[in-house]
Order: sequence, then structure tokens, then C-alpha cells
Amino acid sequence: MSNADGVRILAVSDEVDTTLYQPNLTEAVGTPDLLLGCGDLPYSYMEYIVTYTEVRHAYYVHGNHDQAQHVAEDMILTQPGGWRNIDRHVVYVRKHDVLIAGLEGSIRYRPGAAYQYRESEMFWRALSLVPRLLINRVLYGRYLDILIAHAPAKAIHDEHKGAHRGFEVFRTLMRRFRPRLFLHGHNHRYGLDRWRTRFEETEVINVHPFLVCTMEEDGITFHHPRTETA
Repeated sequence: MSNADGVRILAVSDEVDTTLYQPNLTEAVGTPDLLLGCGDLPYSYMEYIVTYTEVRHAYYVHGNHDQAQHVAEDMILTQPGGWRNIDRHVVYVRKHDVLIAGLEGSIRYRPGAAYQYRESEMFWRALSLVPRLLINRVLYGRYLDILIAHAPAKAIHDEHKGAHRGFEVFRTLMRRFRPRLFLHGHNHRYGLDRWRTRFEETEVINVHPFLVCTMEEDGITFHHPRTETA
């Protein structure tokens, strides 16, 4: 990373939060350099955030509940304007020297539903990232800085059965390609539920409902409303 002041990140997922859904949101959480979306949010809410922060670099993946949104009688949003879907893609944000990859969806729990995948299906989807990650290693000296997904990794912030199980392949990606951050949503966090876990060299964060952090050369600082302690 070449930005001496670090990169300020606002990540969102799963639930509309009134801290962000108001005109003074930058006064409440600061001005971010990057917006990252981990799914299951109304597209109008995402458009509101990107409009009021005026952030140019906004990336997201779909959650298992994502769907077109009727915002007026003759207007339907099929995607959030101002955001780029990076499912199965890797992007390099040159201004901030940050490498970001994304994988959408949750474990499959309903036949034929959109944005749901069996473990084997997610394995092949994750495998499609590998050629670009290997190229990153040659070009930038590292594979990846941030992985965003909707679902958690297996046995980290997930549930043991049902729709909120995590993916084993996400653990493999972290172990092999060592991103500094893995941001996910899907499992709503309440009270003292754990939101931050260290796995190998990666900080795994449950974003729900939003997260603000600064990623610097020597570490990651977490801001309002969370602190350094989980």
C-alpha cells in the first residue's frame, strides 16, 4: 500500500442502518475512500450511500436475498447505481494500491434459488479467481488485500447447520492467498456476538450492519461503532 494515511473503508451488509441513511452520514462515520457491499441490502440504500459520500470506488457482491427493487410505479432498480459488482472478479484500486476480490451468495438451502451455491459450486467459483491472484503476486508482490463475500467461512461467525453455514473454500482462499481482510455478512450480529476473528494472516470481519476501518501498512484500525476489541 502506497497511501501514507491509510485507506478508510466503509463496508455494509444485510440491514439498513439509520446512522448511514441520513444526509450527515460522513459526519457520523467520516469520509471513506472505499465502499464495500456484502449483500442483502436494498439497492436504493446503496445508491444513497454512494451519493452522499461521493466515493468513486464502490464494489459489492450479491447476497442470497438480493432482488430487483421497485422504487416508483414505473421504475425498477436491478442493480445499485454507482457500485460495481465484483463477483468472481479481482480489481486493483490504483489510487489506494488495494487489491479486492469478491464472491457472492450463500450456501444452498432452497433448490433453484438465485445466489445460492453448494460447497462444490463455490469451490469452482473461487477457483476462477486464482489466475488473477497469481498475476497479482508477480505484478504487486502480493495476491490480495481484501476479500468480500456475503457468506462467512466455515466455522468462523457461521452456524453449524442450515442456511447460515459458511464455506470451507473461503478458509482455503485465506490460507493460500493471505488477504489482510475478509469481509462478510449473512449472519446478523447482535449484542456480544463475535464480529472479529483472526484466521492465519487474515482479519475476518462480520460487517453487519456496517463497519468503518482504516487499513494502513502496519495494521488495521476499527472505528465507530466498533473498537479494537471483539
